[in-house]
Amino acid sequence: MVCFSLQSGDSQGLRKLEDTGQDVLSKPTGAVLPKAGADPVLDAHLNPSLLQNVELDPEGVALEALPVQESVHIMEGVYSELHSVVAEVGVPVTVSHFDLHEEMLWVGSHGGHATSFFGPALERYSSFQVNGSDDIRQIQSLESGVLFLTKNNLKYMARGGLIIFDYLLDESEDMHSLLLTDSSTLLVGGLQNHILEIDLTTVQETQKYAVEIPGVTIMRQTNRFFFCGHTSGKVSLRDLRSFKVEHEFDAFSGSLSDFDVHGNLLAACGFSSRLTGLACDRFLKVYDLRMMRAITPLQVHVDPAFLRFIPTYTSRLAIISQSGQCQFCEPTGLANPADIFHVNPVGPLLMTFDVSASKQALAFGDSEGCVHLWTDSPEPSFNPYSRETEFALPCLVDSLPPLDWSQDLLPLSLIPVPLTTDALLSDWPAANSAPAPRRAPPVDAEILRTMKTVGFIGYAPNPRTRLRNQIPYRLKELDNEFDSFSQVTESPIGREEEPHLHMVSKKYRKVTIKYSKLGLEDFDFKHYNKTLFAGLEPHIPNAYCNCMIQVLYFLEPVRCLIQNHLCQKEFCLACELGFLFHMLDLSRGDPCQGSNFLRAFRTIPEASALGLILADSDEASGKGNLARLIQRWNRFILTQLHQDMQELEVPQAYRGAGGSSFCSSGDSVIGQLFSCEMENCSLCRCGSETVRTSSTLLFTLSYPEDKTGKNYDFAQVLKRSICLEQNTQAWCDTCEKYQPTIQTRNIRHLPDILVINCEVNSSKEADFWRFQAEAAFKMAVKKYGGDISKNKEFALADRKELRSPEGLLLCPSIEELKNVWLPFSIRMKMTKNKGLDVCNWTHGDEWGPARADEERGVCVYDLMATVVHILDSRTGGSLVAHIKVGETYHQRKEGVTHQQWYLFNDFLIEPIDKHEAVQFDMNWKVPAILYYVKRNLNSRYNLNIKNPIEASVLLAEASLARKQRKTHTTFIPLMLREMPQVGDLVGLDAEFVTLNEEEAELRSDGTKSTIKPSQMSVARITCVRGQGPNEGVPFIDDYISTQEQVVDYLTQYSGIKPGDLDAKISSKHLTTLKSTYLKLRFLIDIGVKFVGHGLQKDFRVINLMVPKDQVLDTVYLFHMPRKRMISLRFLAWYFLDLKIQGETHDSIEDARTALQLYRKYLELSKNGTEPESFHKVLKALYEKGRKMDWKVPEPESQTSPKNAAVFSSVLAL
Repeated sequence: MVCFSLQSGDSQGLRKLEDTGQDVLSKPTGAVLPKAGADPVLDAHLNPSLLQNVELDPEGVALEALPVQESVHIMEGVYSELHSVVAEVGVPVTVSHFDLHEEMLWVGSHGGHATSFFGPALERYSSFQVNGSDDIRQIQSLESGVLFLTKNNLKYMARGGLIIFDYLLDESEDMHSLLLTDSSTLLVGGLQNHILEIDLTTVQETQKYAVEIPGVTIMRQTNRFFFCGHTSGKVSLRDLRSFKVEHEFDAFSGSLSDFDVHGNLLAACGFSSRLTGLACDRFLKVYDLRMMRAITPLQVHVDPAFLRFIPTYTSRLAIISQSGQCQFCEPTGLANPADIFHVNPVGPLLMTFDVSASKQALAFGDSEGCVHLWTDSPEPSFNPYSRETEFALPCLVDSLPPLDWSQDLLPLSLIPVPLTTDALLSDWPAANSAPAPRRAPPVDAEILRTMKTVGFIGYAPNPRTRLRNQIPYRLKELDNEFDSFSQVTESPIGREEEPHLHMVSKKYRKVTIKYSKLGLEDFDFKHYNKTLFAGLEPHIPNAYCNCMIQVLYFLEPVRCLIQNHLCQKEFCLACELGFLFHMLDLSRGDPCQGSNFLRAFRTIPEASALGLILADSDEASGKGNLARLIQRWNRFILTQLHQDMQELEVPQAYRGAGGSSFCSSGDSVIGQLFSCEMENCSLCRCGSETVRTSSTLLFTLSYPEDKTGKNYDFAQVLKRSICLEQNTQAWCDTCEKYQPTIQTRNIRHLPDILVINCEVNSSKEADFWRFQAEAAFKMAVKKYGGDISKNKEFALADRKELRSPEGLLLCPSIEELKNVWLPFSIRMKMTKNKGLDVCNWTHGDEWGPARADEERGVCVYDLMATVVHILDSRTGGSLVAHIKVGETYHQRKEGVTHQQWYLFNDFLIEPIDKHEAVQFDMNWKVPAILYYVKRNLNSRYNLNIKNPIEASVLLAEASLARKQRKTHTTFIPLMLREMPQVGDLVGLDAEFVTLNEEEAELRSDGTKSTIKPSQMSVARITCVRGQGPNEGVPFIDDYISTQEQVVDYLTQYSGIKPGDLDAKISSKHLTTLKSTYLKLRFLIDIGVKFVGHGLQKDFRVINLMVPKDQVLDTVYLFHMPRKRMISLRFLAWYFLDLKIQGETHDSIEDARTALQLYRKYLELSKNGTEPESFHKVLKALYEKGRKMDWKVPEPESQTSPKNAAVFSSVLAL
């Protein structure tokens, strides 16, 4: 690293001109002001062309007095100076960067100012201040903006200067370098003992990697390593995944100045320790990355400060000194003094150097604020393919056509309006644009008195009290009347639609997916979820239970123990829930869908008998009572999981669940977590008493019948619901008849997770919650020093905060106390006489450990989740969940340890304040389910997840089809010696059938709008070997049996015919979806790489989450940005001379072709090392496709391009 020092006069912009003796003051605008009385002569070192964008003082040098620079002659292939320009006069340029997406050059100054220049003419594009005190140390261009790194600040700004985000680092940080590892991940390093990994999507720190002191100042990346340059003179090579040091080169004894990597070579320059101090070393250290050792050092004839590889024809190096000398040489050859050229900086030192992506341009910045552009052609381009740069639009007022308002049919679309995705000013919020209906005035009493009725029509003479067709409206009175809450029905249950009053907060409203031609590919899920947790898609039938799936997932013992379960049942909810939890674990903010889980859910008879399976029409219209439905679903899922996990006999291929230490012969892990043993006593009036023992997985709140308006704590109602006492008719064995009996229920031991169904199903229960919340609010205000009279509304504007008499802030705001009756913690204790004490727990820190657990028989439960029913007459209502996400989940997803409440509304996930989770405005937000968790619950269970899927799932298995014979077998199962390893290639293709047709509507302009997409089901999955002697031979070719009705077999595209999926008549190798799913899950877990065409849709329908680094999709490998996707058929014809997919599709043929295309991709791109040459191949591919209209020609019309000259060397795989 090279450090430069500026004198105090330099930092203030004061300079002495050597030739004239003038004082020059650098104004903020960059103007040069000569001293009074001096001749207007410019410095001889200052090129007049540098001031093309600099405004001069009118009293100083006139622009006409400047000599015009002659045209520069550029020799083709030799670098020469093309243009020079001033960024800021007198302020050193600290960093330069060629934009990777547009024809722009960015420079940053020592004063924290950024300037961009457009094109090789260096026309000033934008200029803005990035930091007021610190210098800009590195610039990185992205698709939608530019990143600027200063000492302890990372700022992302649009190219015009608008701030996208401003990320402040710790004040003790001293950052020097950044590295973009992918489109959304950034590494930032500096003079400290760690490197930060920042997610650009969420703008959060995700990892912190430890490095040796004094830190890292230069970072590079290849497809093998991260390269980190240290100020101590070392270069460390680190693993791409773990960031652990793999190798280390001790390059220089003093300090490291710069290094670069290309291919298998690493070249570095720096300083060596001498007796007098540090001296610039004229030997470049060169290392061979194949053998990980140094090769012969390269002696150069300049003092190297910067170096870059410029691999145009050879792997030549550009070595730059601070004095402006530049030398080109080969890293493995000898340096020739004739290859030296000189950059003429205005200042004494060159401060920065950069090379464009096209290698056609070099940029130098000096200590006087000048930028020099050197190119090897008269008209260079900075990038191989740059997008168009947006400039300010000219005023279009004069060119607009006049509109004649007298013409009714004149289209207003004549006025051009820019296309925008942002909200318009005219798009008012619903609260400001809700319709306010005017109630019709009552009929005149005289008309009603004289009216005669004939049938259902009334006739009356006109009393002439008003003019004809005139009806008076008392607007002011009616508006006040409708604005008052007296018009709102008190009952939240079954309230009629009120279009004039919409109180539901936007984030609680029902979210829907808007489909386009590309389906879900262009839908912005990140707009609704900026966290790394995964949402769930709501368009699947019976997806009303999404919120409860999230609640179960964020219970850490349930998440771990469910994933350890695996059994042989085809439709096991515990297995399918474990698969879904595995997807939620892998997701990094992308939504998942529970299609396989809900498919198994629909096949269970008990679910249908309980009315849990909704018809599509009922679900769309919201006819079902969602609050009752989700409470019944809650009881059903706990019972079903308890039964599924009680099975102990597990076959060899499904071993793993039976080995759990939590399973016992009479109980399951669900039973241990949720089950509570109850003692039911029945006392007849004859005196006989009957005692029975039972167990329950949840409790239902039972509300008191007291009509006197008594205040109750939640703990009192909960105790009454657990220890229930009621009078009922029951059979008495002593009396031998039905007798009035007293039924009492007592609890024997407390569960680890307390589940409560609220049962707010009518206005009676809703009124109870509302009354108790109001009473609790008044008590809280009095407790904190406030007072509320009965007839006076509490003024929030006058008093936003509650304070004690001493002035201490006890509660953040009154809004947090409103509509709250539910406690965050409750304390429960078993008494000696088998009784139960329950109270609201408010002592101590809510997040702290449960000290009361040390006392025997005492348990403290913390609120973990609330599921609420949102009443919205416009959408039919919805269900959402508030969940307190624990430390382990944040640690896995974001690398931080804290707890936070979140709102889960299908795919909308948003952090909320904890008080919002217990606030229930009964007009639109009704509680349904509560989950309380015993403190320190996770410490009681072994939370290790052991993958229960073994390699035996890939071995041969019997087919479900009765008529299948060995002669019909289309695949050869894997042998034990062929078991795949990490990184092995597997060709994959899947075919699908349609279960439900797409629902769409035709708009008035002729466009089609998709309301609900077609529901697909996987019908065939094929996997072929990707290497070895049997490469291309299938080892999986499963047809998936389905019990659901198929409406379209899509035979033309899938090759599936009616009967292929029927076990009675099919001749194919027929299996269950679960069996094939386990095979694919094993391949994913083992780390193979899937090769296919359009795998994103395949995995989506199969309901699999595959890490991106394990997917090699040919649809993206052979794709240019902002261009159409190319079909597998056209690619096979163009590159492989193959005619596929003639009459129907065959998944074996498609998977094998995708593998061959991937091999062709590696051949054409030289294993990805020559992207520029491969880009030319893609360009030719798109040109050919446009000419052919993307249709494969018939054999007699045109031959394959394999015979063309450009493909003369291409051989079929």
